Amino acid sequence: MKNPLIYKIGLLLIISSVTIWVLSPILIPFLPLTSGVKAISITVSLIIGEVIFWIGALMVGKEAASKIRKSFNPINWRKKSDDKKKDRE
Repeated sequence: MKNPLIYKIGLLLIISSVTIWVLSPILIPFLPLTSGVKAISITVSLIIGEVIFWIGALMVGKEAASKIRKSFNPINWRKKSDDKKKDRE
């Protein structure tokens, strides 16, 4: 088994990367910056978020990272609710 501290840090990095991905395009456009600086800031923050995700993925392991990534994909959200409806019937 891997070190639990490294696993927890990896999960924290993955969660923070998702936060960066979600909040960057929402918050940066409202900052008092020029359009060019806003575009560069959003791009850089998304790249940083992706790098942080992959560092976290290396820490938690391939299987855990793929499960987490699938759970954050909106395409899979509807599939889960459809599966639950089928289970109820």
